Amino acid sequence: MTTQLNLFEYVQRAYANTSDAVLDNTTLYRQVARLANIKESALTQKSPIGKSKQLHSVMKRKIRWYQQTLRSMGIIERVTDRRGVWALTQAGRQKLKSICPDVAVLGFSTELGVAIWSDCHRVFSQWDEPICLALTSPPYPLARARAYGGPSIEDYSDFICRVIEPIVKNLVPGGNVVLNVGDVFEPGLPAKSTYIEELIIDLRKRMGLYLMNRIVWESNKPPGPIQWASKQRMQLNEGYEHVLWFCNDPSQCIADNRRVLEPHTERHRKLMARGGESRRAVYGDGAYRIRPGSYQNQTEGAILRNVWKLSNNCPSQRRYKQMAQDLGLQAHGASMPLKLAQRVIRFMTQVDELVVDPLAGSITTGLAAELEGRRWACTDKIFDYVRGGAQRFLDRPGFNLHLDFPGAVND
Repeated sequence: MTTQLNLFEYVQRAYANTSDAVLDNTTLYRQVARLANIKESALTQKSPIGKSKQLHSVMKRKIRWYQQTLRSMGIIERVTDRRGVWALTQAGRQKLKSICPDVAVLGFSTELGVAIWSDCHRVFSQWDEPICLALTSPPYPLARARAYGGPSIEDYSDFICRVIEPIVKNLVPGGNVVLNVGDVFEPGLPAKSTYIEELIIDLRKRMGLYLMNRIVWESNKPPGPIQWASKQRMQLNEGYEHVLWFCNDPSQCIADNRRVLEPHTERHRKLMARGGESRRAVYGDGAYRIRPGSYQNQTEGAILRNVWKLSNNCPSQRRYKQMAQDLGLQAHGASMPLKLAQRVIRFMTQVDELVVDPLAGSITTGLAAELEGRRWACTDKIFDYVRGGAQRFLDRPGFNLHLDFPGAVND
């Protein structure tokens, strides 16, 4: 899905897409012409201008006019001692890497999916294909936001509801929404915010989503919170994040735990092999009983528990960060492990069903869906994240890079 941009937006994109943030005017003309599909003849055609009727390229004059508009906005500045050469300012780098809210540009695609450089609401508000799973790791409401930004605690529920509302409208009956979120502390206090609990309630009341489970992702994250656990000794170190699972119709939920069975322990395999339990026992005032023959059925594996021990030291994420760095791109700072995304996708969808991630970051959800044989669609409004994420798909069938800047393609 792409949206035609006006000439001003193409000029912005030309600067946003350059790897070293510097463009001479000749290159600018060429890049704008390529992006806007302007023919060489239209670019170079000259017409009489002003009282003197001197011949000038009208198209190039328009491009330079918009270039000066960017200068007045503080987005670009002239490079000293280099005529006709302009560079992004630091503020411009940040601003132009985020696409305009009403624009959607195809970033890259494979046989199974697409990554779109766009605000998620712009894309999914026009979406009309049934969605089986939305899996995303939204920015946490941190007191000091990460480089990719994020909402405040007060605005968090509104932010999430806006993101997922158009997706929920396209969920199949029994379709699921999964959010990876983390605890935060009240400002200046060793007390945790209740924003997660408030979010759960708001998603039920406003979006009609039922909470299916609070999956605990136990990771090997660094010790913290430093202030309250290590310095003032009032708190415990954090060891997990939340994977909140919601469904629009629990009675028709399409998740199936048989797709994520774990291997039986050696002890349990031996128990099944000898015909199950031979003893009788009663526990918990009769609530739990063992009888002769219990566990004799030969099952394919053990049902997964809702505590998942998965390292956040992910080889796939390390490779992504290095590839992004090699291209001069800012890598996404928060890293959902590929194995976590694969497990969720395998559990909640079948092959060929559609998985989406509206806040895709490093496009981990897309890669996990690709590896699991699911169709996928991801959006992110930051250019660097979409372009950097593309490097993870170079060897995937049907890969096609639509969004690029000079010198950024790896052969």
